[in-house]
Amino acid sequence: MKVDVLNIEGKKLREVELPAAIFEAPINVDLMHQAYVRQMANARLGTHETKVRGEVAGGGAKPYKQKGTGRARQGSRRAAQWVGGGRIHTPHPRSYEQRMPKKMRQAALRSALSAKAAESGVVVVEEIALSEAKTRVMAEALRNLVGISTALVVLPEKDHAYETVMRSADNLENAKVLLAGYLNIRDLFGYEKLILPVKTLDALVATLG
Repeated sequence: MKVDVLNIEGKKLREVELPAAIFEAPINVDLMHQAYVRQMANARLGTHETKVRGEVAGGGAKPYKQKGTGRARQGSRRAAQWVGGGRIHTPHPRSYEQRMPKKMRQAALRSALSAKAAESGVVVVEEIALSEAKTRVMAEALRNLVGISTALVVLPEKDHAYETVMRSADNLENAKVLLAGYLNIRDLFGYEKLILPVKTLDALVATLG
């Protein structure tokens, strides 16, 4: 699949062939869904906690005698049916971690990238080099490249250019900057356009083969 290579002003410079193994892979919806659910589950802290009857304060004495009151027998004011009592079948700390083999995770990313490419959602640029770390400069570059669409910018490595672009995009609600090694299924689905400098294509080939 050939796509145009643009400069930061949005003008076509040349064409480039997207790696077929990554951008023309079979689109497996079930696999992408599994990877997405896994990522969302692994992001959960699982720190929710409620107290059972043995953990709430008080309740040491029997509320009233066993017989002769006409009321139901009670052993503690901290039983679940009492106000201020413990809770039953409520959340306690746990791990929501889901495991997924590395090859399956990589296949899910290839599938998502192929779906994005099939929808003309991949924008390739020669490089993203901003003159200064300014939100205004980054916003203008994104308008030139993708118009009003939301955009995920994937850079090949952490260098001076990365720091400049990252700082420039921090205050933009419609854009996010990632390193190629941190590309994930959630962000791919969360933005309409994927902006890739030419060097990022090589980084993706090294990561996803």
